[in-house]
Amino acid sequence: MDGFTKPFTRRRFLWLTGAMGALASLESLVPAYAMQTGDTSMPSVRSDSKDAIDIVIRRTPFKVGERVGTAVSMNGSVPGPLLRMREGETVTIRVTNRLEEDASIHWHGLLVPAAMDGVPGVTFPGIKPGETFTYRYTLKQYGTYWYHSHSGLHEQSGQYGPLIIDPAEPDPVAYDREYVVMLSDWTFEEPHNVLMKLKKQSDYYNFQRLTVGDFFHDVSKYGWGATISDRLAWGRMRMSPTDILDVTGYTYTYLINGLPPGANWTALFRPGERVRLRFINGSTMSYFNVRIPGLPMTVVQADGQNVEPVTVDEFQIATAETYDVIVVPKNDEPYTIFAESMDRSGYTRGTLAPRAGLNAPIPELRERPLRTMIDMGMDMGGMGSMGGMEMGPGSKSGAGQMEHKPGMDLEAKPGASGEHAGHMAGMDMGSGSTAGGGQMGAMPGMGEKVGPVVARQGPNRYGPGNTTVATVERNRLGEPGTGLGNVGHRVLVYTDLRSVKPGDDKRKPEREIEIHLTGNMEQFMWSFDGKKFSEAGPVIVNYSERLWFTMVNDTMM
Repeated sequence: MDGFTKPFTRRRFLWLTGAMGALASLESLVPAYAMQTGDTSMPSVRSDSKDAIDIVIRRTPFKVGERVGTAVSMNGSVPGPLLRMREGETVTIRVTNRLEEDASIHWHGLLVPAAMDGVPGVTFPGIKPGETFTYRYTLKQYGTYWYHSHSGLHEQSGQYGPLIIDPAEPDPVAYDREYVVMLSDWTFEEPHNVLMKLKKQSDYYNFQRLTVGDFFHDVSKYGWGATISDRLAWGRMRMSPTDILDVTGYTYTYLINGLPPGANWTALFRPGERVRLRFINGSTMSYFNVRIPGLPMTVVQADGQNVEPVTVDEFQIATAETYDVIVVPKNDEPYTIFAESMDRSGYTRGTLAPRAGLNAPIPELRERPLRTMIDMGMDMGGMGSMGGMEMGPGSKSGAGQMEHKPGMDLEAKPGASGEHAGHMAGMDMGSGSTAGGGQMGAMPGMGEKVGPVVARQGPNRYGPGNTTVATVERNRLGEPGTGLGNVGHRVLVYTDLRSVKPGDDKRKPEREIEIHLTGNMEQFMWSFDGKKFSEAGPVIVNYSERLWFTMVNDTMM
């Protein structure tokens, strides 16, 4: 138990005494809404009263399966209590820190005054040990949101919780009952040790690398020369096509509402009911692919914003995203809510059932996806189905329909419309390159616009703080998520999401600000435009100015 390894003091003695007494009732750490099976109401710490909400942050023993670790809990539970509020209310939330270090709570996605945002060093100083900070703000929106720590890697230790804001007017989404489905990742390792390992070896937790067996499989399919050339190309970039998630199921247990897969969290329904599932990805490092085999899901809300309904069989949910879906189970049988990690190293699951105690078949983990040359920021324009670009079924590409094959000819070849492709083997990795992707040099034809692809200018555009530079920019919002390009059923893509209510501000943007997400993958250091937070200045904007922000992810992550 990681929490019992600190120096023994009087405070630690009192904590241990309470902890030992709590071990007998660890199941109570799961909040009421997470244990709920069948109620149409969702218990929370708030009704429509004007009383303040009190949240206490402390360390608590936390049982996951048969093991016990130490969590940073809020009001003694992981996840924290469901906060249920109403649009237009002014809420007061008193947060008391019972830890031995600073703490905080950030209200993810809420429009609040800067001083109430809860990010230490940016909007407030943090909450000192033993102190209480009072958050007070008026709710200007409604929808499904969440809240979490921005201090000391506490979020990885369990400090997160769901937040629902009911609309002031009748909800435009009709449903008979609802459930929060909060996904997260838990490790029994001390979070700072996980970060330390990543900074020393960014692929420390990747145990799905290409093997000798994979090598000989590719040799039999593509030949010796092509396979060796492919391996050398990835080696020169110091990258792996299996680099999908930084932290994997090797150390993570994936949870639904604080419960591991074996606990079988269950939500009840009556056949024919419209059930609203409020999915929240409260993980620290994990993307999930979510499906309910045999049951279509109609997405009605994304990140708290109502969208035109779109029916899918699966969606990928990134860290911090939320999706509300409506399902209508018509049969008197159970369904598995299956959330598979994007790298296929693990999963969590729950059950949607007409009665408690039922189980549905659990799908097998699918084959892990592979990164491609498109993911590396290479320009594949004009290649079509040539040079090893395999189209259609069988593609393993996260890009959807294209698979990079060993020996693929990436020599610059102008297409009919001036499109071009680079030559992997001849790519300038730059002197002193130390990170995945290297310091990629300029490629033939740079500066041309190639459909949705915009070629980039110059090597290492943003300086030494950015060691992974995509040579082209692509708009990939219409592509399925990594590994979902050829699953054979309907998958949500970002271009499916259209707001029900258009924005009120009809002005054209006065200017565009382009920000590049950059980093040094080998040192696990992340930045904007090549500068980490401690080195970066502010982005200057004017009050009431209408802006268009474009975020470009230059990294492989």
